[in-house]
Amino acid sequence: MHEKAKRIQQMKIDTAAVADPALADRLPPGQVWTGRFPILHEGEVPAYDMSSWSLRLFGEVENERSLSFDEILHLPQTEVRCDIHCVTRWSKADTVWQGVRFRDLVAGLKVKPGAKYVMIHADPDYDTNVPLADLLGDQVLLAHSYNGAPLTPKHGYPLRLLVPHLYFWKSAKWIRGIEFMKEDRLGFWERNGFHAYGDPFGEERFSGEALPIPEDEWVRKEYD
Repeated sequence: MHEKAKRIQQMKIDTAAVADPALADRLPPGQVWTGRFPILHEGEVPAYDMSSWSLRLFGEVENERSLSFDEILHLPQTEVRCDIHCVTRWSKADTVWQGVRFRDLVAGLKVKPGAKYVMIHADPDYDTNVPLADLLGDQVLLAHSYNGAPLTPKHGYPLRLLVPHLYFWKSAKWIRGIEFMKEDRLGFWERNGFHAYGDPFGEERFSGEALPIPEDEWVRKEYD
C-alpha cells in the first residue's frame, strides 16, 4: 500500500469541525465540509506549450482522434454545480465548473459495444480507471474553468476531469488521454491501496481493508 493510503487510514476525525445542518444529507460518512479548496496531487505541476497540447481519444472506438484545446473550447459548453468529496476527508459544497460533458466529447467517436471501462491518462505519469457508464451522466465534465475563470495550474489547467459522484482522486488533473477498454484495469492510486470504484457514500476509500476512525490531514495542505 502507498504511504499516502496508510496515512489516511490512520487519521482521526476532527471533533471540532461542525457540519452545516442544512447540508447534512449531502455529506458522505467520515467527511467534513470546508470552504477551502485544498491542493493535493502527486508529482510536480506540469507546464504546457498550448500550441502543441492535445487530448488523445483512443482504444475501443471506431474513430480515434486527438483534439487541440481550441477544438475542445468549440464543443458545446456546460456549467455544473456540484459537491466534491476527497478521500482525505474534506468535502466542498456547491462548486461551479465549466467545460464539456464527457458524453458530448465522445459523441462522434463511435465507441465500440464491448467498451465498458475507461482509463484516464494524465500528467505526470498518472492514470485512473472509471466505468464508462459513470462518465455519461449530466454532471461529468472535462472542465477547463472553475467559478467562471480558467483553472489554475495547481487545480489542473488546462483540462481536468470532473466526476463528482466519486471520490475526487477520480477527477484527474492535467488529463492528456482517454482510453476506452473492454476490461477494467487499475490506475495509479487503485494499484496503491485505494478502492477500484470510490463511492463516497459507500465510504469506498481503500481496497478491502477495515477503516479506523478518520481525521482530516488536509487542513495542513496548501489551499485556495
